[in-house]
This record gives sequence, C-alpha cells and structure tokens, in this order.
Amino acid sequence: MSHRPHSLERLYSAADWNALHEQALREAQALRREAWVDFWRGTDSVWSSGVATAQRSARRLAHSLSRHAQLRAQLPKA
Repeated sequence: MSHRPHSLERLYSAADWNALHEQALREAQALRREAWVDFWRGTDSVWSSGVATAQRSARRLAHSLSRHAQLRAQLPKA
C-alpha cells in the first residue's frame, strides 16, 4: 500500500502547510471558546428561568398557606 499525498499537500510547501495547520488550530480553539461561552450563556438562561419559576411557586404556596391558616382561624372552635 503506497502513500499518496493529499492533493492539497502538493499545492503547498512544508512551511506553508505548517502555517495553514497552525492557523486552523488557532481558529478551532477560538471556535471552541465561543461554543463554551454560548453553552454557559444558555445554561445560565435555563437556570435563571428555573429559579424564577421556583420563586413564583414558593410565593404562591406561601400565599395559599397563609389563606388556609386565616380560614382555619375563622372556624368556630369545637
């Protein structure tokens, strides 16, 4: 099995090929950083939404319990 160079390898010198490779690595790292920023932004958004929902639910429960306690206090004692 003989090694046949990729067609692009024939178009560039070793130095050019190495420079392109380094550039591709830098761009890949930049894209990974951007992806992580987007991921955490999305995670923060979901978390914030969950916290807001939990706070609303807690306020509704507290209000309901308060009303229930008031109604029980108004019942005649046996």
